[in-house]
Amino acid sequence: MTRERLYLYDTTLRDGQQTQGVQFSTPEKHAIAAMLDQLGIDYIEGGWPGANPTDSEFFNAKPQTKAIFTAFGMTKRAGRSAENDDVLAAVLNAGTDAVCLVGKSHDFHVTTALGITLDENLENIRASIAHCVSMGREAHFDAEHFFDGYKANPDYALACLHAAHDAGARWIVLCDTNGGTLPSEISAITRAVIDSGIKGARLGIHCHDDTGQAVAGSLAAVEAGARQIQGTLNGLGERCGNASLTTLIPTLLLKPAYADRFDTGVNADALQGLLRISRKLDDILNRVPLRTLPYVGASAFAHKAGLHASAILKDPTTYEHIDPAQVGNARIVPMSNQAGQSNLRLRLADMGVQVDKGDARLGAILDQIKDREDQGYAYDSAQASFELLARRALGQVPDFFEVKRYRVTVERRKNKYNQIVTLSEAVVVVKIGDEKKLSVSESMDSEGHDRGPVNALSKALAKDLGPYQDVIDDMKLVDFKVRITQGGTEAVTRVIIDSEDGQGRRWSTVGVSPNIVDASFEALLDAVIWKFLRDGVTPCKT
Repeated sequence: MTRERLYLYDTTLRDGQQTQGVQFSTPEKHAIAAMLDQLGIDYIEGGWPGANPTDSEFFNAKPQTKAIFTAFGMTKRAGRSAENDDVLAAVLNAGTDAVCLVGKSHDFHVTTALGITLDENLENIRASIAHCVSMGREAHFDAEHFFDGYKANPDYALACLHAAHDAGARWIVLCDTNGGTLPSEISAITRAVIDSGIKGARLGIHCHDDTGQAVAGSLAAVEAGARQIQGTLNGLGERCGNASLTTLIPTLLLKPAYADRFDTGVNADALQGLLRISRKLDDILNRVPLRTLPYVGASAFAHKAGLHASAILKDPTTYEHIDPAQVGNARIVPMSNQAGQSNLRLRLADMGVQVDKGDARLGAILDQIKDREDQGYAYDSAQASFELLARRALGQVPDFFEVKRYRVTVERRKNKYNQIVTLSEAVVVVKIGDEKKLSVSESMDSEGHDRGPVNALSKALAKDLGPYQDVIDDMKLVDFKVRITQGGTEAVTRVIIDSEDGQGRRWSTVGVSPNIVDASFEALLDAVIWKFLRDGVTPCKT
């Protein structure tokens, strides 16, 4: 059976940039566009030319992509022609193969927000799309507030779509701008649009996630006949975000209900890079990846309960809806004081360590885990530290180096501008083979900002590890979490550190101590040793 083509339209660089706290630089936009193109997205919306200096600069040096590069703007304003509207001209002057124009399709917004007549709005839509088509551009029309508009005045909402359709728009995009339309409503209204004479092959869907149903709404539109989906990486977007392409794409490729019916521009090999792309975007945004993201979250394939792990050991499909490797992810069996030997053996097997059922060392490892969690450790969220604990119990962690001592000092003083500043300095002495090495680092970054004592300690530890230096040069600390596990004078601090390297690997380590710096140093050491093991480093003996 011939499958229908389903087109993917990414608006991360435009709608995603409307996320609170997000502002892409021009180089960051280029990096994201390259990732999207490599993934196989059909349309990449670059932003709104003329709306801000960054977008204008980006379009002046727009990337060359296999995807159809698209400029976003709005329909012309009432009282002027499309040829003489400067806002529309800026969109066309960007020189993209496609343009996407947003226009009102809800009568309330036309009369209240724009303050024009309903007929004037229809003419703005018609003339704007016709002008873009006459300029040789592929025209898209984003029908803003369409579903709310349809429920309030279906005849007028449909008239807006037909004005764009009859003027030559390639795509008519139905927008759930407020994100409040239910999937069942989206399905019924999309069918009504098709019944009005606009073919599904010219319809797109653009959902916001204000009810947590943007993905479901997008799929409902596809099932009703729409053949373009708009969304963003990791669900970025204004308020609660847009439909997440990192959820939609694997659903479309891996679930038979869609995979058997539709082709997209994304192939199986590209899909395996989805986790890397998701993490790279978070890295650009300097934010911690959401662990519970479908498909690409760190917890998406985590199995904590002993009953689940026992079944997973026999057949992963018992508790996994897909093979995590298909999206570049991996199965995790967290270790905690709830764990049994099934969890432990499965986790060891994932580490490449085979231990026979009933081996006495299994019980010893479990006892150690439970004892340490009583002290405040948390191995369900620090998999690398668990791996080191287990390997040490099995005699599989060599002595790479010895920390002889470390010291951290914190100074609070006034600078030459009479401003109060804080500066931390760390000293670390390690012994590698027969040689001692002393490293000193400060917490000040290249921009003159203090990053705290843990940052200074991390930099000092990683500054000079002699023969191991090349291994850790691409390693960086990407997240740092602190929790007080007991109160009062008996307080114990738990620190969990997330590290990442140039291969895109991300791992978590834990340290516990009454002293936050000491707990941090324990976690930092585990992070370094784990990387040595995974990179197959040979210990230095002399």
